[in-house]
Formats: sequence, C-alpha cells, structure tokens
Amino acid sequence: MDALLAAVGLVCDPATLISLTLACLFGFILGALPGLTATMAVALLVPITFFLSPIAAIASIVAAAATAIFAGDVPGALLRMPGTPASAAYVDDAFALTRQGKVGLVLGLNALCSAIGGVIGTVVLVLFAPVLANFALKFSTFEFFWLACLGLTCSVFISTEDPLKGTISLLLGIFIATVGMDYTTGYPRFTFENPNLYEGISFIPALIGMFALSEIIRTMLGSNSQTVDQATRKRVGFSAVLQACKEHWRHVLRGSALGTSIGILPGAGADIASWISSGVARRFSRHPDTWGKGNLEGIVAGSSANNAALSGAWVPALVFAIPGDTITAIAIGVLYLKGMNPGPTIFVENADLLYAVFICFFLANLLLLPIGLIAIRFSGFILSMRREFLMPPLLVLAAIGAFAIDNTVFGILVMLVLGVLAYILEENQFPLAPMVLGIVLGRLVEQHLMQSLISTQGSVIGLFERPMAGVLGAITLAVWLFPAARWAWRKVRA
Repeated sequence: MDALLAAVGLVCDPATLISLTLACLFGFILGALPGLTATMAVALLVPITFFLSPIAAIASIVAAAATAIFAGDVPGALLRMPGTPASAAYVDDAFALTRQGKVGLVLGLNALCSAIGGVIGTVVLVLFAPVLANFALKFSTFEFFWLACLGLTCSVFISTEDPLKGTISLLLGIFIATVGMDYTTGYPRFTFENPNLYEGISFIPALIGMFALSEIIRTMLGSNSQTVDQATRKRVGFSAVLQACKEHWRHVLRGSALGTSIGILPGAGADIASWISSGVARRFSRHPDTWGKGNLEGIVAGSSANNAALSGAWVPALVFAIPGDTITAIAIGVLYLKGMNPGPTIFVENADLLYAVFICFFLANLLLLPIGLIAIRFSGFILSMRREFLMPPLLVLAAIGAFAIDNTVFGILVMLVLGVLAYILEENQFPLAPMVLGIVLGRLVEQHLMQSLISTQGSVIGLFERPMAGVLGAITLAVWLFPAARWAWRKVRA
C-alpha cells in the first residue's frame, strides 16, 4: 500500500501529467499521418526523455504509443488510408461506414474499443505479469512457426467471397516477403543485384503504396472523387457508440483477450494481433457477407486487440527485460537509462515506480476517449473538402513517410510500384488484405520454419514433438483441412 500511494504521488506530479498529455497529442498527430507509425512516434520521443523524470519518460512512451495506434484509424476511416499497419485490418469497413455518413460512430467505436482493450490488457499486466511472461518464454521457433501459419490462415476469413482471388493475393504477398537474402544460406533472391533489396522489401513503404497511393490514383483518375454528403452525415451521440459496443461485447472481449495473448509473445505486436482478431471475428460472424461493406464487428475486434497487444507486450519487457515488440524494445533502453532495471527484481527494488507505470497505462488509455471526440470534430472538416484537393498534400506526406523509414529514395520507389500493383488488383476485385498479411507473416513463417528444421535435422515430425507446438500444429492443420472435409462430406451426402 505504501508503494501504491507513493506511485500515485509520482503520477500526480504536474510535470508527469503535462508530459503524458503532450505525448498523447504528439502520438495522435504522428499516427494520423500515413507511414508514421507508433514505433516512430516513440523513437522520436527518446531524446526528449533524457530531460524527464523516469515516470514522466515512461508515461510519455506509453501515451504516445497508445494514441498513435488509435490515430491510425482516423485517416483509414476518412480517406481509406490507414495511418498504421494495425489499422489496415478493418479499413474497408471503416471507410464504407464513413460513406454511409457514420464516421462519428466509426471513430467513436475506435476510441472506445481501443480504450477498453488497453484497460483490459493493463489489468492482465498488473495481475498476471510474472505467470504470463514465464508462459510466453516457453514458446520456441516451433510454436512461433505454427502461430504464424495460423495467422496466415486468417487471410481465408478476411478475403472476399472469391477464395481463388484471395489465395492469389496471399501468394503475391508471400512472394514479396521472399525478396532479399535467404535466411539460412545468405543467398540473394529476386534482388537483381540491387543492394537495396538485400534486406527485403520494407513493410511500411509497401503499406503506404498499397493503401495510400492506390487510393490517390483511384481518386485522381475520377473513379472515387465523391465526398460524403454533409446533409446525410449522421450525428452520433456517445450513447449510440455505447449501444454499438454493447451489441458487440463478445467481439470486444475476444479481441482484448487475443490482443493481450498475442502481445505477450515476443516479436508479435499489435499489427499481427489486429489482423488475427479481425479474421477470427469474421469466422464467427453472423453476417460475413457484409464484411468490407460496413460491418462493425471487424472494427470492434481489431480496435480492441490493438491496444490490448500494446499492454501485453510489456509483460515480458518488465518481468524478463525481453521486448515484446519494437516499442517495448525502445522502452527497455529508456528504463535502463533512468535506473529502472527491468527484470524480476523490479517488483521488489522499484515497486513504487512500477505501480506508477501501471497507473500511466490506465491514464493513457482513458485519454483516448477525449482524443476520439477531437477526431470526430475534426472529421467534418476533412469530409467537407473535395478529395481531389486532398490528394496532392497526401501524396507528399506518403512520400515523406516512405522515405523516412530507411532514409532512402528506394522506399519511395517501393511505394510507387506496389501502389500501382494494388490499384490494378483492386480494379479487378482482388482483395488487398490477404496480400498485406502475406507480407507481414511470410518472412516470419520462413525464418521459424528454417530454424525448426535445422534444430530437428530436417525432420518434419519434429515440428509436432513439443506439446504446445503439437497443439498449435493440429489446430492449424484442422483449419486448413476443414473446407476440404466439408466439401467431401457434402459430396458424400449428395
């Protein structure tokens, strides 16, 4: 109790509260710009943390990350240009609802579900951090391989009604993920002796091209220039947002649980959590035919998983000093600089500081609600403008985002090539979601598969020998074989 009271005093310090509030606004601005991710927002804050107290520094990182993830939903809903990779999982439904005049409902749900997911993830962090971190550390390359395969399976759930086009899109994404040096031999693949391709195709410029540039091309060619009619735009009160959240409470809880579980696994993160949560929501949806046309279930599930995964990633970071994602990797460095050495002893040596970090998590997630109201107010100004006038400055911002990832013009070239490719695919009714998932998880599948086969000397049976790996492998194979088994059963009955 003494440590908790001391933590409350630390958080209530004016410098801490001001730092947390300013970091929220900073994260919101960067997250709303296509290509400027939550990781970049946190990285840009690191030099400033040198001049802050330990709690103010960590509070700034937590706040910037939480708001940046939510802010990525804003351009996705308004312009179909997700600000962060996690927002791309449900961007089609969010933009479709905006076209129906329901932008207030969309952004309100994004903010509310992000806050709920973040709070649930923080509760899990506070209550079960040591136990969950110990469980996550038992995952080896075998378990991560099957988990990544299970994530790829989600492309079946989030693709369109045409499974063939969804499969082609997924294979294109996996092919893009194979560009670069072979993981085991170091032999260059599909690089055409271009040194910029040796490290593979950077995901953020690819994402910017596939969503931002393709939408800009579509608008400038005149096939998507209409704006939302302000006369039909529906004013949505907070009670309507609460009602929608209440109707889909199962997806909120499932998304929060999945987000926290996936976030705890080192190297997973909010992006994978959002895609898997949206895919699972579609699998259990009562109206799967409405997905991509304005279905709230994917938005609720994905938004809940985003911030829950952020909280979950801090479990191994605080307990074992093992980063759960890129954001906590930066945060661990800041903790060391401030004398808060993460690890099992932090619960004894720095209990007051640790409780203060937990309180900052709650405050940062609760601040998403007023920031969501600001986003809703701001949306009217964006929607009242002709899309043709918005495209040139957005193109400049997209180019800056693609360049800033590696500080090279090659990122802009990647954006251009994949933007044109995505435009051609969408014009021919190929879904982009499986392609994005293939790019995100393709490299993880290959790396963990090769590590596993090397450790088993090429034995495929070894992929099932560990108990948890065997369970995940059985689940994955069952999901893969279920459609074929169902088809065969129908043929037999007929």
